[in-house]
Amino acid sequence: MQGPAGKQTEVEAAIDTGFNGFLTLPEDTINALALRLQGTRSATLAEGSTVVLDVYRATILWHGQARAVQALAAEGGSLIGMSLLYGNRVTLDIVIDGPVTIEALPTNGSA
Repeated sequence: MQGPAGKQTEVEAAIDTGFNGFLTLPEDTINALALRLQGTRSATLAEGSTVVLDVYRATILWHGQARAVQALAAEGGSLIGMSLLYGNRVTLDIVIDGPVTIEALPTNGSA
């Protein structure tokens, strides 16, 4: 992950299939990368409450390519949402410390 000034860090994130955004990041990661605030967004949490979260622009390395995404500031660990996973196959080995594989689906030319 990279901020606008070129600062980089590796981020470990959990997949959250109930999150329709791209990515959430904790404040310390946002501050370390000096990400720029773009605005705010309402989000409905799993337990039903609605919160307003700050939205930042971040650059991630995704399938070997730099990709600009929206990152929401949120407490807790980083999360990967369904907008980032769209167009990919996710494979989980359901065992302790089992691998998670994310691979791009082949494109067929349609959008």
